[in-house]
Amino acid sequence: MDILLLAIYAFFVWLIFFKFKWLPWNIVSQVVVITLPVVALTIVILLLNVFAPTTSDVHVLKYVVNVTSQVRGKVIDVPAEGNKPMKKGDVLFRIDPTPYQLEVAALEAKLANAQGSSRELDEQLTGAVAQVAAAHAAIEQASARVVQATAQAELATKRVAQYRELKAKGAGNRFDLEQAETNLREAESALDQARAAEAQSRSAEGQAIAGERQIRQKMGAKSNGEWAEIAQVRAELDNARWELAQTTVVAPSDGTPINLQLRPGSAIAPFPAFPALTWVENDYTVIALFHQNELHQVKPGDEAEIILLTNPGEIIKAKVDSIVWAQGQGQSPLSNALPQTGPVPIPEGRFPVKLRVDDKDKLFLAAGARGQAAIYTEGLEVIQILRKVLIRVSTKLNYLILKLH
Repeated sequence: MDILLLAIYAFFVWLIFFKFKWLPWNIVSQVVVITLPVVALTIVILLLNVFAPTTSDVHVLKYVVNVTSQVRGKVIDVPAEGNKPMKKGDVLFRIDPTPYQLEVAALEAKLANAQGSSRELDEQLTGAVAQVAAAHAAIEQASARVVQATAQAELATKRVAQYRELKAKGAGNRFDLEQAETNLREAESALDQARAAEAQSRSAEGQAIAGERQIRQKMGAKSNGEWAEIAQVRAELDNARWELAQTTVVAPSDGTPINLQLRPGSAIAPFPAFPALTWVENDYTVIALFHQNELHQVKPGDEAEIILLTNPGEIIKAKVDSIVWAQGQGQSPLSNALPQTGPVPIPEGRFPVKLRVDDKDKLFLAAGARGQAAIYTEGLEVIQILRKVLIRVSTKLNYLILKLH
């Protein structure tokens, strides 16, 4: 920048003092000509570095995804081509789906069988519940008969006692006493039968409850409204269907497959350490590194311009998205040893500024592209035109390939 400004200044000095000789070339003019550019250039450069800071350390970063399969198998098709852009959802490669299709078919049959068994058990459970209810009703009837027979037996016992008392006093006859005793024996027999019927009903109820409990144990607990066995088979079927779907691997986003060495016939397994290919997304982030005292006037929303070596002659408009106010020197490593300060101070680290490219200037940028960037703050906008001119000159110079071979 300073060389260009000096060249422009020297051109005008040549015009004024030598070409047209509008002013004399003497000691005074020589001192002024030499001193003026030094002072002016120094002031302009210092102001530009504050209100229009620039950096030559700009990086284009892209997200990289290591694509691998979620299932194991033999690769049967690889539609993707290395270094060829693809859209989100395009097929990258396919794995032989045969074993997974068979697993899905087997589990579908198992699910149908479990559902049939469940319906049968449901019917058995309905019958068992009905038996329990019938046994409970029989118990209630038998209990009522026991109460009735008990009352009759108590009445018969009282009559026998009364007739015995009357006979002992000579006021009763033997026939009435014998009839009362016969009635008592009949009442006691009826009571025993009622009690036996009640016990039999309670035993039937116990057997019915045991049968219901056994059926419920066969059916198991419920999960989300389904019997556990059916829910388990359905979960296994859903997992098998998911694995079948994973035999076709698609592009996770718009991007480009890199390092694609997969071929039909290759065996692949879900092992992250050995991805099938590397996927580079089209979306990118531009990071510019600035020295620590260059950012005190910069804030999010400021305009910026980017030039890259991969895009000579182009000016990429951008805005400051954010400043990452953190870097490695601000973190103390976890250790039980005292920090080593060293005999020489560590140079201060730079802070990254995230630049957001305007949508209208959105274009393809290579991952790892390097270049320069300038940020235009709200102060001294008059002199920022010099920075814009210099940026445009620099991007034209990027056309030059300075190699001697």
